[in-house]
Amino acid sequence: MTVESVFKSRSLKQIYDEIKEVYLSDNRPWILGFSGGKDSTCMVQLIWHALSDLPKEKREKKIHIISSDTLVESPKIVEQIIQTLDIMESSAKKQGLPITTNLVRPEIKDSFWVCLLGLGYPAPSNNFRWCTDRLKIRNADKFINEKVSEYGEAIVCLGTRKDESGSRAQLMHLYSIKGSYLSRHSKFAQTYVYTPLRDFITEDVWNYLLQNKNPWGANNRDLLSLYQNANASECPLVVDTSTPSCGNSRFGCWVCTVVDRDKSMDSFMEGGEDWLEPLIDLRTELKHTQTPEKDLNDDDSPEIRALCREKVR
Repeated sequence: MTVESVFKSRSLKQIYDEIKEVYLSDNRPWILGFSGGKDSTCMVQLIWHALSDLPKEKREKKIHIISSDTLVESPKIVEQIIQTLDIMESSAKKQGLPITTNLVRPEIKDSFWVCLLGLGYPAPSNNFRWCTDRLKIRNADKFINEKVSEYGEAIVCLGTRKDESGSRAQLMHLYSIKGSYLSRHSKFAQTYVYTPLRDFITEDVWNYLLQNKNPWGANNRDLLSLYQNANASECPLVVDTSTPSCGNSRFGCWVCTVVDRDKSMDSFMEGGEDWLEPLIDLRTELKHTQTPEKDLNDDDSPEIRALCREKVR
């Protein structure tokens, strides 16, 4: 079944009006999950433009933009996210919007290298993907719980779309609340989810980003170039187990051993980012630890190990 553009049935003004209606309907703070990818950027930009249309006296409800830094993100991506968060907060203050930005990170005891080297966990695999909960879910959960404790309830805004997959559409339907724009959170009873991009298709996302000025001063064509250079889809902010982690995505952690190859890192290398080569080599070595019986007869493995040791000194 072909999914049509959301703009065939709704105007941009109607989408903005919906966002304003949900924002003004109660005092529950909003928590916006921002990964720096196309969907979350589109979601934040939609909300930003909608709230800018409101009179200043009605922009009282707090909005918290959160991004997750696993401490093993692709360096190119995390650098851009940190810069973007700084620009967002500065621009919001100048424009009189109640927006703050937050970078959440795992606790030291949950960090990748402590678990891998300190506790002896195996490199993550499809059978034992211990990293998602420790590196992504727990720190986002902690932030959400802090806001729920402070305000009683909270609304998490995500850039998820039904168009992403059949299973995604089913999950969104499962947690939906009849007659409401909000959905139930899969884990927390006092938390709700709002997805303003739910009916967008991929073309809608890019058309909106490229045809509407970025309100915090970024250039959305730079984001398009990032996707073109990395040949990638975005890695979402994972807030619960119903949100896919980055094992099947291509903007994930540079140490990810769930995938066979990190296509985004390879593409960055092809684009002249040679300084990333030691990271790719180290990830390859970690991947080999999942099949030690095979690598015993692998003539290349000792050379790769020696190369890794030399480059990470």
